[in-house]
Amino acid sequence: MADTILVIDDEQNYLLVLSTLLEDQGYNVTAIPDPETALAYLEESEVDVVITDMKMPKLSGQHVLEHVRRNYPQVPVLIMTAFGSIEAAVEAMRIGAFDYISKPFSNDELLLSVAKAVQFAHARQQNRLLLESMSKQFGVGNIIGGSRPMRRVLEMIQRAGPSRSTVLVSGESGTGKELVARAIHLTSPRKDQPFVSVNCMALNPGVMESELFGHEKGSFTGAVARKRGRFELADGGTLFLDEIGELSHETQVKLLRVLQERRFERVGGVDPIEVDIRVVAATNKNLQKAVSEGTFREDLFYRLNVVHIEMPPLRERREDIPLLAMHFLHKFSRENQKIFKGFTPDALNYLQGFDWPGNVRQLENVIERSVVLADAETIGVEDLPAEIKDEEAQYKSAVDMLPTRINLPDTLEKIEAALIRRALAKSEFVQVKAAELLGVSKSLLAYKLKKYKIIVH
Repeated sequence: MADTILVIDDEQNYLLVLSTLLEDQGYNVTAIPDPETALAYLEESEVDVVITDMKMPKLSGQHVLEHVRRNYPQVPVLIMTAFGSIEAAVEAMRIGAFDYISKPFSNDELLLSVAKAVQFAHARQQNRLLLESMSKQFGVGNIIGGSRPMRRVLEMIQRAGPSRSTVLVSGESGTGKELVARAIHLTSPRKDQPFVSVNCMALNPGVMESELFGHEKGSFTGAVARKRGRFELADGGTLFLDEIGELSHETQVKLLRVLQERRFERVGGVDPIEVDIRVVAATNKNLQKAVSEGTFREDLFYRLNVVHIEMPPLRERREDIPLLAMHFLHKFSRENQKIFKGFTPDALNYLQGFDWPGNVRQLENVIERSVVLADAETIGVEDLPAEIKDEEAQYKSAVDMLPTRINLPDTLEKIEAALIRRALAKSEFVQVKAAELLGVSKSLLAYKLKKYKIIVH
């Protein structure tokens, strides 16, 4: 099916020339001289690219651009400006035009610009369809990943979601544990009921019991009215207990009782309250180790750990980084009303070579920063923060993050593995080139790849 181009220009000659030129290239062209009519046409029709003149009666090209950016952000807009009107072209690019075309234009340059805009529109559409597909299949479009570890996670969500079982999600900070909890909720029969989240580390232990179970008026100083706790608020739905490993021993005992009996009393209350909830808990701690150390109740651990989902760190799913980076690029491009075509190969190599101690959350932060600060239509190495691209900053950052007391042999092995991954990224995963960067033989590099279980695609 041919791509559809909407051309808006009050000069009939340009409409005729553009229509003929674009139709000869196989595009479907709708040419409209009046911008108000063109905007009404957009409400009823699907368009891949808009080409609009800047200076027109009634509405200017800038008004058209702003309207399209606001209502149809997936549609790229090309602005036509009179020769020498650089200020207007710069302003158009600033507010989100995909490209500008000077009148009179070169046919080849115009067709190249249109082809790039169509390609960009296709990429955005494919990304949207991918997210919609993932949303339908797994219940949430923000869980992005096609790597083997993430496929296992998504399969677990699909299987566990419809059940009533308690789920424990473990993994490092920033890996997306709450997204998994929400996906489980949305794939369950409770999806239309409340999803209530509690960060057990953010709440003061003194108020934790009141937050979870509620309190009666006058039960303690400051309790001026009855308050419903998170368990009551989640009745019929899902209660997500994040950082469950931070609960005090006393609260662990009360939580265990609620999970066993599905009822509790408010602080200061005597009447039992029954609830129908599903609990999903998350932790970045090793709870089995905490059980052996006596800081977490063994019976509560087994009550929570009916279904266990382990979220992989980003460094163990590097093939997902380009997809995640594009997802965040589209997200922050929309929020900042900017248009980007993607990343340069070098920028993607740096992103894939970095170890991401903050995981997906850190990657999201880096992409947001790059979108805000970048000037070009493609994110390059120069748009990435120093810790991603600067070797000295990487060394300093790495050393600063290390604890004072370390196991030196283990630490050196981890640093060696990180350097190998970075060299692979810089050499586009060509092992001979990576070995040259590291100053080692190819056979030694092959040995190290096997030793550190580094997969090269």
